[in-house]
Amino acid sequence: MKFSLSKYIWFDGKLIPLDKAKIPVTTHAIHYGTSIFEGIRAYWNSKNLYVFRLNDHVKRFRNSGKFYNITLNFSDRQIEKAVIDLCKKNKIKKSCYIRPFYFVGQYGINLHVTKKAPTHTAIFSFPFGDLFNKNGISATISKWRKFSDLSTPTQAKMGGNYLNSILATQDAKQRGFDEAILLDQSGNVSEAPGENLFLVKNNMLVTPPLSSSALDGITRKSIITLAKDMKLKIKVRKVSKKELRLADEIFLSGTAAEITPIIRIDKKKIGSGKVGNMTKLFMDTYSNIVMNKNENYSNWLTAVY
Repeated sequence: MKFSLSKYIWFDGKLIPLDKAKIPVTTHAIHYGTSIFEGIRAYWNSKNLYVFRLNDHVKRFRNSGKFYNITLNFSDRQIEKAVIDLCKKNKIKKSCYIRPFYFVGQYGINLHVTKKAPTHTAIFSFPFGDLFNKNGISATISKWRKFSDLSTPTQAKMGGNYLNSILATQDAKQRGFDEAILLDQSGNVSEAPGENLFLVKNNMLVTPPLSSSALDGITRKSIITLAKDMKLKIKVRKVSKKELRLADEIFLSGTAAEITPIIRIDKKKIGSGKVGNMTKLFMDTYSNIVMNKNENYSNWLTAVY
């Protein structure tokens, strides 16, 4: 996916031109994946730019590093302000994706990373539309399994963790599918490489639990909240591979993917092979919320201008 980066980025407390942000090849994170990141979206509705659930993203941003004793040297408020200042500095007036990350810098080849290890923090942004076709995508059950908490913390958005996602994505693309679905170590459904998964059966919304190695996604939590507010039936429980093929509807959720329908898994058409009614309901509701057209959830938005 090609993208055009904004002219300025935020690096260690300062807004600087992109070409001035440089790190040495001896940076620890390059060698060992000791980087933490977040993906945040902001939406332009022709009047203002609204960042979706900024506070929740920043909290998870900090907590991800705690799993590895990697220190974020800025307060939550400073990071939130940096995101807003970055959007203003770049005069962004179109929907965009924002990527904050922090990483271990010059630390030799020492694997004993502690809270005292030097870290750097950066934020960049770029214009961003749909990640996937909103009319529906194909998916395949990956030959790779999602790692478990017995090996690596599943709730940490660490750079190194996403090598698992890269393998699953490569496998799916090579076999002609748009996306992969990973099973957990027990053979139950976990999630997609960069998205959570929901299925609909008999008007019941179901999503795998965090114990299935699924990330506690912010969009996932938003959908669960919306479902409860709309008095829809929803269950968080283990999901078998067989249930996917028998589902009436399946959709993915994530910051980049937003809400994306899956209309085929391997050779099996899901439901009618088109976007289902409940999926469409969540797609429309979510779109209205992020565009600040639903006052009930305006507290999820942070205005830039």
